[in-house]
Amino acid sequence: VTSKRNRTPTVLDTTAGLGRDAFVLAAHGCLVIMVERQPIVAALLADGLARALADAKVGRLVGEKTQLIIGDSRQIMREMSEDKRPEVVYLDPMYPESGKSAQAKKESRILRMLAGPDLDSSELLEAALKCALQRVVVKRPATAPQLAGRDPDRVETTGAHRFDIYSLG
Repeated sequence: VTSKRNRTPTVLDTTAGLGRDAFVLAAHGCLVIMVERQPIVAALLADGLARALADAKVGRLVGEKTQLIIGDSRQIMREMSEDKRPEVVYLDPMYPESGKSAQAKKESRILRMLAGPDLDSSELLEAALKCALQRVVVKRPATAPQLAGRDPDRVETTGAHRFDIYSLG
Protein backbone atom coordinates (compact mmCIF):
# COMPACT_ATOMS: atom_id res chain seq x y z
CA VAL A 1 0.00 0.00 0.00
CA THR A 2 3.00 2.30 0.16
CA SER A 3 3.52 4.88 -2.52
CA LYS A 4 6.55 5.37 -4.74
CA ARG A 5 7.92 7.95 -2.31
CA ASN A 6 7.95 5.30 0.46
CA ARG A 7 5.06 7.07 2.15
CA THR A 8 1.71 5.60 2.99
CA PRO A 9 -1.26 7.26 1.35
CA THR A 10 -4.45 8.71 2.71
CA VAL A 11 -7.26 6.30 1.89
CA LEU A 12 -10.91 7.28 1.76
CA ASP A 13 -12.90 4.13 2.59
CA THR A 14 -16.25 5.07 1.10
CA THR A 15 -18.09 1.96 2.30
CA ALA A 16 -16.68 1.49 5.79
CA GLY A 17 -19.20 -1.01 7.14
CA LEU A 18 -17.78 -2.33 10.40
CA GLY A 19 -14.27 -1.08 9.62
CA ARG A 20 -12.39 -4.33 8.99
CA ASP A 21 -10.68 -3.22 5.78
CA ALA A 22 -9.97 0.22 7.25
CA PHE A 23 -8.25 -1.36 10.25
CA VAL A 24 -6.03 -3.48 7.99
CA LEU A 25 -5.09 -0.40 5.95
CA ALA A 26 -4.35 1.58 9.12
CA ALA A 27 -2.20 -1.28 10.44
CA HIS A 28 -0.17 -0.95 7.23
CA GLY A 29 0.38 2.73 8.05
CA CYS A 30 -2.28 4.39 5.92
CA LEU A 31 -4.32 7.29 7.21
CA VAL A 32 -7.87 6.02 6.69
CA ILE A 33 -10.94 8.20 6.52
CA MET A 34 -13.96 5.93 6.85
CA VAL A 35 -17.36 6.96 5.57
CA GLU A 36 -20.53 5.09 6.48
CA ARG A 37 -23.99 6.33 5.57
CA GLN A 38 -26.24 3.74 7.19
CA PRO A 39 -26.96 5.13 10.70
CA ILE A 40 -27.12 1.82 12.58
CA VAL A 41 -23.95 0.49 10.94
CA ALA A 42 -22.22 3.84 11.59
CA ALA A 43 -23.25 3.65 15.27
CA LEU A 44 -21.85 0.12 15.53
CA LEU A 45 -18.61 1.26 13.89
CA ALA A 46 -18.34 4.32 16.15
CA ASP A 47 -18.82 2.08 19.19
CA GLY A 48 -16.14 -0.30 17.93
CA LEU A 49 -13.73 2.58 17.36
CA ALA A 50 -14.39 3.92 20.87
CA ARG A 51 -13.68 0.49 22.33
CA ALA A 52 -10.53 0.16 20.23
CA LEU A 53 -9.29 3.55 21.42
CA ALA A 54 -9.47 2.27 25.00
CA ASP A 55 -7.45 -0.85 24.13
CA ALA A 56 -3.77 -0.76 25.07
CA LYS A 57 -2.71 -2.73 21.97
CA VAL A 58 -4.58 -0.92 19.20
CA GLY A 59 -5.79 2.34 20.75
CA ARG A 60 -2.93 4.49 19.53
CA LEU A 61 -3.15 3.09 16.00
CA VAL A 62 -6.88 3.72 15.80
CA GLY A 63 -6.54 7.20 17.28
CA GLU A 64 -3.73 8.28 14.97
CA LYS A 65 -4.67 6.52 11.74
CA THR A 66 -8.46 6.47 11.48
CA GLN A 67 -11.30 8.95 11.28
CA LEU A 68 -15.04 8.29 10.87
CA ILE A 69 -17.44 10.46 8.91
CA ILE A 70 -21.12 9.59 8.91
CA GLY A 71 -22.73 10.53 5.63
CA ASP A 72 -23.14 9.79 1.93
CA SER A 73 -19.75 9.15 0.32
CA ARG A 74 -20.89 10.47 -3.04
CA GLN A 75 -21.78 13.84 -1.57
CA ILE A 76 -18.68 13.96 0.62
CA MET A 77 -16.42 13.30 -2.39
CA ARG A 78 -18.21 15.89 -4.54
CA GLU A 79 -17.82 18.54 -1.83
CA MET A 80 -14.22 17.69 -0.91
CA SER A 81 -11.81 20.57 -1.43
CA GLU A 82 -8.82 20.02 -3.70
CA ASP A 83 -6.33 20.02 -0.81
CA LYS A 84 -8.30 17.33 1.08
CA ARG A 85 -8.59 14.83 -1.77
CA PRO A 86 -7.11 11.41 -0.88
CA GLU A 87 -4.50 9.56 -2.88
CA VAL A 88 -6.66 6.44 -2.84
CA VAL A 89 -10.42 5.88 -2.75
CA TYR A 90 -11.46 2.39 -1.64
CA LEU A 91 -14.86 0.89 -2.43
CA ASP A 92 -16.22 -2.33 -1.05
CA PRO A 93 -19.86 -2.15 -2.12
CA MET A 94 -22.40 -4.73 -1.04
CA TYR A 95 -21.60 -7.90 -2.95
CA PRO A 96 -24.22 -9.02 -5.44
CA GLU A 97 -26.31 -12.04 -4.48
CA SER A 98 -24.32 -15.08 -5.54
CA GLY A 99 -27.26 -17.34 -6.27
CA LYS A 100 -25.56 -20.15 -4.34
CA SER A 101 -27.56 -22.15 -1.85
CA ALA A 102 -25.08 -21.64 1.00
CA GLN A 103 -25.81 -18.62 3.15
CA ALA A 104 -23.34 -15.75 3.50
CA LYS A 105 -21.67 -15.24 6.87
CA LYS A 106 -23.96 -13.94 9.59
CA GLU A 107 -22.21 -10.55 9.66
CA SER A 108 -22.70 -10.12 5.91
CA ARG A 109 -26.37 -11.06 6.14
CA ILE A 110 -26.95 -8.52 8.91
CA LEU A 111 -25.11 -5.77 7.00
CA ARG A 112 -27.14 -6.54 3.87
CA MET A 113 -30.35 -6.40 5.90
CA LEU A 114 -29.40 -3.01 7.42
CA ALA A 115 -27.94 -1.41 4.30
CA GLY A 116 -30.48 -2.71 1.83
CA PRO A 117 -29.75 -3.39 -1.83
CA ASP A 118 -26.79 -1.73 -3.50
CA LEU A 119 -28.40 0.62 -6.00
CA ASP A 120 -25.76 3.31 -6.41
CA SER A 121 -22.37 1.61 -6.69
CA SER A 122 -21.96 2.89 -10.27
CA GLU A 123 -22.45 6.46 -9.05
CA LEU A 124 -20.03 5.79 -6.21
CA LEU A 125 -17.37 4.60 -8.66
CA GLU A 126 -17.80 7.69 -10.85
CA ALA A 127 -17.50 10.01 -7.84
CA ALA A 128 -14.42 8.09 -6.65
CA LEU A 129 -12.71 8.41 -10.05
CA LYS A 130 -13.18 12.18 -9.88
CA CYS A 131 -12.01 12.43 -6.26
CA ALA A 132 -8.94 10.17 -5.97
CA LEU A 133 -5.53 11.60 -6.79
CA GLN A 134 -3.74 8.32 -7.64
CA ARG A 135 -6.09 5.34 -7.77
CA VAL A 136 -9.45 3.82 -6.99
CA VAL A 137 -9.56 0.28 -5.62
CA VAL A 138 -12.78 -1.74 -5.77
CA LYS A 139 -13.13 -4.97 -3.78
CA ARG A 140 -15.36 -7.54 -5.51
CA PRO A 141 -16.04 -11.26 -5.39
CA ALA A 142 -13.57 -12.99 -7.72
CA THR A 143 -16.32 -14.02 -10.16
CA ALA A 144 -18.42 -10.82 -10.08
CA PRO A 145 -18.61 -8.49 -13.07
CA GLN A 146 -16.70 -5.20 -12.96
CA LEU A 147 -18.51 -2.38 -11.25
CA ALA A 148 -20.50 -0.27 -13.73
CA GLY A 149 -19.14 -2.49 -16.51
CA ARG A 150 -15.93 -0.47 -16.45
CA ASP A 151 -12.68 -2.35 -17.08
CA PRO A 152 -9.98 -1.70 -14.47
CA ASP A 153 -6.37 -0.93 -15.36
CA ARG A 154 -5.15 -3.79 -13.18
CA VAL A 155 -6.68 -6.68 -11.23
CA GLU A 156 -5.29 -8.39 -8.14
CA THR A 157 -7.01 -11.64 -7.13
CA THR A 158 -6.72 -13.16 -3.65
CA GLY A 159 -8.76 -16.33 -3.32
CA ALA A 160 -12.45 -15.49 -3.28
CA HIS A 161 -11.88 -11.73 -3.67
CA ARG A 162 -10.67 -9.51 -6.45
CA PHE A 163 -9.37 -5.94 -6.32
CA ASP A 164 -10.08 -3.89 -9.44
CA ILE A 165 -7.58 -1.03 -9.61
CA TYR A 166 -8.21 2.13 -11.61
CA SER A 167 -5.03 4.23 -11.99
CA LEU A 168 -5.38 7.97 -12.28
CA GLY A 169 -1.88 9.35 -12.36
